[in-house]
Amino acid sequence: MHITALAGGVGGARFLRGLLAHLRRTPQLAGTRLTVVGNTGDDITLFGLRVCPDIDTLLYTLGGGIDEAQGWGRADDTHHVAGELARLGATPQWFTLGDRDFGTHVFRSQLLGQGMPLSEVVSRLAARWGLDEQGVTLLPMTDTPVETHVVVAADGEGRRAIHFQEWWVRHQARVPAERFVVAGLDGAAPAPGVLDALRSADVVLLPPSNPVVSIGIILGVPGVRDALRGTRAPVVGVSPLVAGRPVRGHADACLRAIGLESTSAAVAGLYADFLDGWLVDEADPMSSAASPRVLHRPLLMSSPEASADLAGAALELAMSLQQAGGRA
Repeated sequence: MHITALAGGVGGARFLRGLLAHLRRTPQLAGTRLTVVGNTGDDITLFGLRVCPDIDTLLYTLGGGIDEAQGWGRADDTHHVAGELARLGATPQWFTLGDRDFGTHVFRSQLLGQGMPLSEVVSRLAARWGLDEQGVTLLPMTDTPVETHVVVAADGEGRRAIHFQEWWVRHQARVPAERFVVAGLDGAAPAPGVLDALRSADVVLLPPSNPVVSIGIILGVPGVRDALRGTRAPVVGVSPLVAGRPVRGHADACLRAIGLESTSAAVAGLYADFLDGWLVDEADPMSSAASPRVLHRPLLMSSPEASADLAGAALELAMSLQQAGGRA
């Protein structure tokens, strides 16, 4: 079996780690291959280095090196370099990188500076973290540099655009966003292997990642949404909301910025042209009689076992749709 997933950072990474655990505990699924298309819309250049937050969170989580308490960054990291940069007055100081994490960014930036495409760089990083040994292929959504910016109202200064990371990390999404602007997206092309992974998949999964600034950005890469519409594989998603609120992050603020309510039904509507199955929390009032086919399950990934159970439920829903005759 070949599973393809579109994923952002923490929620997507933890779901996919649970999926790998489910595959390992299910003998009949031995040999399943997983291709992950990661969001690069929140990439940023800091201290002269190219940082890919979602890609790195996927690498560290699936590779067993994530800081579990934070959900991002390296486990047991130190911050000597960041401290010295602060003493030197280097900015920004609201985005802290650990010393081990710096190694990833230096390596990536060096290879990019030599002309290597991001997809090849990610392949090398994935090999370092042993993803290939787990049957996982990690692909960036595009090799084209893409950056998400947020248009906000500045006090007495009219409107201005700030990088998504500044809005997300520095301001904690408390500054109301008027809209998102994704620089470079219109001219981007899917990275090598992305469209093939969608077209050849037996199952496509949408983990509980931010629907606007993670999965939504991947869907904005020309050709990706069309490939999902055209795939014969069932497409099953997991809501990022529990009782209308994100488990972590600021998905509700992102939905407000595009004029949508913070509900699982509203999120499903963003995927309505290709979504076949939708997992929502037991507390969610969304009708199980709706289209796409809705399945109610506990969505909190409170432990590795809970994550594995959730991923298993999503895969079982996809397989039941497949057995029922493919797409809904």
